[in-house]
Parts: sequence; structure tokens; C-alpha cells
Amino acid sequence: MQAEIIAVGTEILLGQITDTNSPLVARELVALDIDTHFQTVVGDNEERLLSALEIASQRADLIITIGGLGPTPDDLSKQTVAKFVDQNLAVNQAAMDKIEAWHAETGRPMAENNRLQALYLAAGIALPNEPGFAVGSFYKNPNGPDVLLLPGPPWELEPMLLKYAVPLLQQQYHHEGTLLSRVLRFYGIGESRLVTKLATLIDQQTNPTMAPYAKAHEVTLRLTAHAVDEANATKLLDEMEAQVLAIVGEYFYAYGDDSSLVETVGKLLIDGGVTISAAESLTAGMFQSTLADVMGISAVFPGGFVTYAPTAKEQLVGVSPATVDQYGVVSEQTAKAMAAGTREKLDTDIAISFTGVASGELEGQPAGTVWIGLATRNRASEAYLYHFGSDRQRNRERAVMAGLDIVRRKLLQLPMVKNI
Repeated sequence: MQAEIIAVGTEILLGQITDTNSPLVARELVALDIDTHFQTVVGDNEERLLSALEIASQRADLIITIGGLGPTPDDLSKQTVAKFVDQNLAVNQAAMDKIEAWHAETGRPMAENNRLQALYLAAGIALPNEPGFAVGSFYKNPNGPDVLLLPGPPWELEPMLLKYAVPLLQQQYHHEGTLLSRVLRFYGIGESRLVTKLATLIDQQTNPTMAPYAKAHEVTLRLTAHAVDEANATKLLDEMEAQVLAIVGEYFYAYGDDSSLVETVGKLLIDGGVTISAAESLTAGMFQSTLADVMGISAVFPGGFVTYAPTAKEQLVGVSPATVDQYGVVSEQTAKAMAAGTREKLDTDIAISFTGVASGELEGQPAGTVWIGLATRNRASEAYLYHFGSDRQRNRERAVMAGLDIVRRKLLQLPMVKNI
């Protein structure tokens, strides 16, 4: 089966944004055994989009458009596709209720064009947009290629694609047998390195197939198996997963599209009754803010400190001035002292600390130099050195992710918290 992806957006053509959606969609199609031989980018123009659709219809069984589902005048995809397949648009009432409720709750006047976001191909299937408003559409076309309409914002497209579109395509195009997928999540290894390590498996893949996807500071790997029934598909996935983890298992941390490193760590802390606190310098509270996103984390996270200046490190978490004078703030010794002082002050089972150089240069050390300290009740404090890049925000984000992984690994090594 052949698919063609059409990314719609003048801003893509002008280089104002990078199209990250098409590669994601293409990878998911590979896992469904659907080939993608052509990808097109077209501007927000009805005539040119109609031309792209006509060309695609001559060589594809499935056309997927990305973008152009919003309420503004340049959002023309659903109207143009409806014209191309000679179908009417209809209101999806659930989407309309959501749009109206949001405007009522926020007290904002609702412009008439906001209603456009609730329209979908009337003879097709509406795909919910959980983070946003513009619904997607799938239309099984009796007179030509099927069409799938997806939103442009990546934070809207990804959940719609993975949660609704992929299962729908599985149902539509795999009537015989069962198609089953499993997502493995990895931290501490980049996509290119993961693919290199798994090259032999990737080169030999037939069934199951595997599709890697680079996310922010981590990588996911989707395994997809086709079998006569779910039991046999599960067996194939188990065998492939065992081969994958034998090679890169040290980086694996969770399953599923909806998982995250912070959710994994939060669950380990809550389930184990492990209390945690933090002292942050270069991350300036980002670790604690990220941890606080986990539902129920207040049961094990009493709080922490932001200790940007050396005086704050001394006054808030008891770092000795002599330690700072002798070793500097960006040092193993200061990181350990910050973690140990924080744990003692808040009487938690674990404490983590962050100190480093987010940008520029400090104490002769370049941007991206980061020390992360870890203190536990009954063991000597530890510290871990990282060398990231020159981008300030990415350095802070990567430090938080590294800290989460340090905590995760420690909890797995020592599951009985009162013994740590």
C-alpha cells in the first residue's frame, strides 16, 4: 500500500518553521507496513493544494494532509480536501461543545470562525484533538485514494496520530490477523547511536518492524508485529524486545507513548514511599517544577531550594564557604555538599543538587559543564559530571533529565528506601 504526505503551510516553504510532523507520520506508516514514496510541501493556497492532491491521487492509496485545520483564513485544508473528494463538511458536536465551553470558561468572546475547527468530512470519521480544538478527519473514498487530515501543531498532531489515527489505519487496512505495537522509551542515548547499535536487527527486520523516533532529550522505539492473533503477536514482540534490550537495555526506562521520565521517577518515589528534596543552581527550580507535574508527588516531595548565588548555597543548605573558596561552585565537592545539606535540612530519604555553567564561562569552565549531586540517608554523597553544549535552555533541560535518570537508577538499585 502506498501513502503520500502533504504538509500544508507557507511558513514551511519560507523556512520559518521546520516540518517535524512528516517524519513522524512516515515512521508510523512504516510500522503499519504502508510505504511512503513521496512527501510534498505546499503553501496555504487552494489552487496549489488541489494540484498537489490531484498528483498524489495518481500514485497513492492514502493521502495524508498535515496542517490547515485551524480557524484563520489561510487554514484551507479541510475545505479544499472536501472539494477534492466531493464531500460536505459537518459539525462534530463534541468538538463544538469543547470550543464553546472553553470560551465560556475563559470569558473570551467567540468569533464565528472558531466554529470552523469543529468541521470534519461528513461521510468520514472525526478524530478528536485532545490538546487543541481542530478535529481531524479520515474518509474512506470509494472513488479514489482515502484521505486523512491531521493538524499542524506538533503537540496536537502527535497525540491525534498515535492515539486515534494509527489504530484507525490498523483497523482499516489490516483486516486479516492482528497488528500489535509496543513502545519502548530510552534515555541517555541519542537516536543515531541507538540505530547504530541496533543496526543488525533493523537491517534484518521483517516482522516485527521497529521505528525509532527522537523526542526531546530521549528516544522511543515502536515495535509492531503482525500475527494471526494477539497471543502470537505478543510473542513476536516479546522476542524482539528481548533482543533489543540485550543490546541497549541499560538505557530503557518505560513503555508507552504517554510515559515520561518524570512520570516514571514520580511513580517509583510514590510507590516506594521515598521522600526527595532538591537544591538547584543553574536549573533554578526547573527540576522541582518538573517533578511537581506528577500527580500525588506532594506525598513524597516536601520542597527544596533555589541556591543561585554562593551565599544562598551557604545560607540555605549549609555549604561551607571554605568548600566554595577551595573548589568553586561548579565542582564535585559543592554538588555533594548541596545535596547533603538539603537532605539534612528537610530530612528526606534522597536529595539531589544541580550546579554548573548554563551559558558563557564560569571558574574557567565552559558552558554545559554540570555537576549533579545525590545524597541518601545512610551512604556517602555522590556526584556526577556532565558536559552538555552551549545552549542555555537546553543545558538546563538536559540537566533536569539527567537528574531524573540518576534518581531512577538509584531507586532501582536500592528499592528499600529506609536502607539507603
